[in-house]
Amino acid sequence: MTRVIRFHQTGGPEQLQIEELDIGAPGPGHVRIRVEAVGLNRAEAMYRAGNYPTKPQLPSLIGYEGVGTITAVGPDAGDYAVGQHVCVLPMIHQGQYGIWAEEAIVPTRILLPAPDGMDVAQAAAIWMQYMTAYAVYEVAEVGPNDAVIIPAASSSVGIACIQLCNWAGAVPIAVSRTSAKADALKALGAAHVIASEEEDLVARVMDITGGKGARCAFDPVGGPYVDTLAQALAPRGILFVYGGLSGQPTPYPHWPMAFKGASMRGWVASEIWNHPERFKTARETVLAGLASGRLKPVIAREFHGLGSLPEANAFLESNQQIGKVVVRL
Repeated sequence: MTRVIRFHQTGGPEQLQIEELDIGAPGPGHVRIRVEAVGLNRAEAMYRAGNYPTKPQLPSLIGYEGVGTITAVGPDAGDYAVGQHVCVLPMIHQGQYGIWAEEAIVPTRILLPAPDGMDVAQAAAIWMQYMTAYAVYEVAEVGPNDAVIIPAASSSVGIACIQLCNWAGAVPIAVSRTSAKADALKALGAAHVIASEEEDLVARVMDITGGKGARCAFDPVGGPYVDTLAQALAPRGILFVYGGLSGQPTPYPHWPMAFKGASMRGWVASEIWNHPERFKTARETVLAGLASGRLKPVIAREFHGLGSLPEANAFLESNQQIGKVVVRL
């Protein structure tokens, strides 16, 4: 029997329960891993709360990003072997495989060898954040002096976006609700920080860019504020919306878009990994960035033990963190 986390009804972090299950042996194309650390994502919190596009089939397993060691290999598992250290990428539907567990069965198609010499907390915090933020690199093709507006910049994806922008020579403009995190965000590479509840975002962006506006905005919040972000774009700019943290309907800001010839598009990380050639290029880019030090996962806080997952989730949802929340098992 293996200790796993499941929830029997949607709701807050308190719904997460430790249970014992017989997870069995890995089938074709699957391996069994001993989970060493998991990285928490907002999508998992939304799934647990019943607010994610994929609705839970209760009781539901949970967790889809982390790192571990292979303990058993099923048929047709390719080159993967017992004892290998691997990253689990969140390339699956939530609840399909749950790695918030001491051990888990996962398909080899969502594995990559863990980078050599990397701490397990950082290895658990690579792929969701960089594959999500990769939109500014691949689609917007940001380059020298391009301004990029990054709402919720203290999140792991926000920090990944700051790092990718700096690597490309772009100008990352971090956006936070208040100025409380401004110094920390500047220390992490933000060229500018805008406190959206204290300042006029459009006026600040135009001042920073000499009236040109931003090449793109990379927004996980959605809701009515997208109109303000659209006003801050440069001509033919791109407004990415990759989340719905506001909980409100997200309107299309027609007139700012029309007058600027700008575009608004949705984005999720699967836009990359559902296309093998694009995924290969992105994977190689991220690994090169990690090896060179241009990219480095920032850990906001580590929790310890399976039983700490409710507390870790509560911390994630408190918006106090700067970086990724990780649980070592």
